[in-house]
Amino acid sequence: MSRRPLTLFATCALAAGLLGAVPAQAQAADAQRQQTFAAAAHEFGVPENVLLAVSYLESRWDYNAGTPSTAAGYGPMHLTDVREAGTGGTHHDEGTEDARGDEARPALHPQAPPPQAPPPNLQTIDTAAALIGADAKVLRTDTVQNIRGGAALLSSYQHNSAPDAKDWYGAVARYSGADDTAAASAFADEVFATISTGMSRTTDDGQRLTLNATPGVTPAREQLRSLGLKPSAPQPGTECPKTVACLSVPAPYQELPNNDYGNHDLANRPQSQKIDYIVIHDTEGYWDTAMRLIQDPTYVSWHYTIRSADGQIAQHVPTKDVAWHAGNWFVNAKSIGIEHEGFAAKGTWYTEAMYRASSKLVGYLAHKYDIPLDRAHIIGHDNVPGTIPSTIAGMHWDPGPYWDWSHYFDLLHAPLTGIGRPGSPLITITPDFATNQPIFTGCLTPGTPCAARGSGSIVLHTEPSDTAPLLKDIGLHPDGSATTMGVSDVGSRVETGQKYVVAETRDDWTAIWYLGQKGWFRGTHATSPTFGLVATPKQGLATIPVYGRAYPEPTAYPTTVPAQPVTPLPYTLSAGQRYSVGNILGSEYYSATTFNQADHVVVKGKTRYIQIQFGHRIAYVKAEDIRLLPAF
Repeated sequence: MSRRPLTLFATCALAAGLLGAVPAQAQAADAQRQQTFAAAAHEFGVPENVLLAVSYLESRWDYNAGTPSTAAGYGPMHLTDVREAGTGGTHHDEGTEDARGDEARPALHPQAPPPQAPPPNLQTIDTAAALIGADAKVLRTDTVQNIRGGAALLSSYQHNSAPDAKDWYGAVARYSGADDTAAASAFADEVFATISTGMSRTTDDGQRLTLNATPGVTPAREQLRSLGLKPSAPQPGTECPKTVACLSVPAPYQELPNNDYGNHDLANRPQSQKIDYIVIHDTEGYWDTAMRLIQDPTYVSWHYTIRSADGQIAQHVPTKDVAWHAGNWFVNAKSIGIEHEGFAAKGTWYTEAMYRASSKLVGYLAHKYDIPLDRAHIIGHDNVPGTIPSTIAGMHWDPGPYWDWSHYFDLLHAPLTGIGRPGSPLITITPDFATNQPIFTGCLTPGTPCAARGSGSIVLHTEPSDTAPLLKDIGLHPDGSATTMGVSDVGSRVETGQKYVVAETRDDWTAIWYLGQKGWFRGTHATSPTFGLVATPKQGLATIPVYGRAYPEPTAYPTTVPAQPVTPLPYTLSAGQRYSVGNILGSEYYSATTFNQADHVVVKGKTRYIQIQFGHRIAYVKAEDIRLLPAF
């Protein structure tokens, strides 16, 4: 349906008329965005609840400091502009990390091809700008014009004037940008579920919005047939919940020259090894690039990818098999890796459509494999430890400080607020994501401050002072240089949902044990008391070693499998220090160094390990070295 763009004067007049019709208390500064949605919906003939719900599924109505999403989307309506956000690169060819992380094989550092131009559906801002007669730059930074542009774009997808929300199913599905019916309908179904249940929240810039519930809306799903999208045939072999759109894009298990093979290992999990972790990644590139790379036998692998704009999921490796994704072979052998389209720094926020699809997938997998829904088992790539001292500095740091762990776990129906008595020595990190805005550097240019926006990260200091230096991470900075506020520097940073032991308090400052040091942060409101187990060295031990993997003792290996070294990391865990316990593990090593699966062996030892939250990353200590104590 074509509509003539209104002039800015007419738009202002219309908005003034609408504002004049509502009670004075609704005209407060924190209600302006609500009125902007109402005005844009009226201007372009879109049902207001449809416009609000579409925006919520894209951005949760946030401004995000004018920065692009992980899929080049700007503003509350997620209008995409790859020209401005950039074409991006790839994930596993960045840095020095060996994605496989197994010293029994040569390090794997694949070189990805140059990124190709993203598809046209990632350049919607030009169409929206033309529809309202504005410049694309304005739509990136001005929330009023961004919402108008999104409303105009949504309206242009509607073939007739329809006042009822149910008749906008096809337009909503088209707005997703999906090219197949399953993904488009999954997005539209989430939008209409939001319309049915309603939503209310305060945005990252203090705007209060409400979408009143409209139960009983039965959308016209038959409209999908008129969109010309690719039909979605059943996808045999995919392991996904029924409520998401799930493709099969297999990663090749293929023999290569020089006794090499790629790009994952066959296994028989969970019969052979229990799956203990789900690792959250981001692709550092766009969907199309990820789909090309996962099908390259010379590249690396992961189990799933999730698309940003609409939550489309693709499965690449069966969960019974081991993908090469986390840079630590012990973690790889006991985890499922999920990549999310986008960038940890340059694109600094993730869409609600992606969060919802990911949480449904993780909830399904956690139930299937009995994985606890906590931050000791649902971890970021940035929480995976280096295997030995030389690999720590090259470990990846995605999904980064702008991934909203609190919201993610709310969607998993497993809130991260700790349960414990006030004054408990064990605390869960629980800052308010929207108002917690540490200023990192290097999102666009090294050393340049990033835009101020919500984060789940809290930065630690050596003393209870905002001007005190940050802690040192001798593994991340082996030359002894200081930790920085660089967005990729996790050496003095804790994250939402992680648990730590209080070492000291002074006024409104709290110190926790972190990498063998006391790390200070301001504000008890950023934590919740928690109960659980903590680990401390046994009496008589001045220090104990810390490990990046839980490998067996040498005598556990059969003669056909070379014993893998159990090498301590370069940190000190001293008497009197205490760390949160995340898991109690047996020692295991999956020997899989040849293409023939018959040669693969799971070696299990008698040594037992305790997983602890040691720094930003998890670590392992031997059970024989520590005492387990309750914390309430």
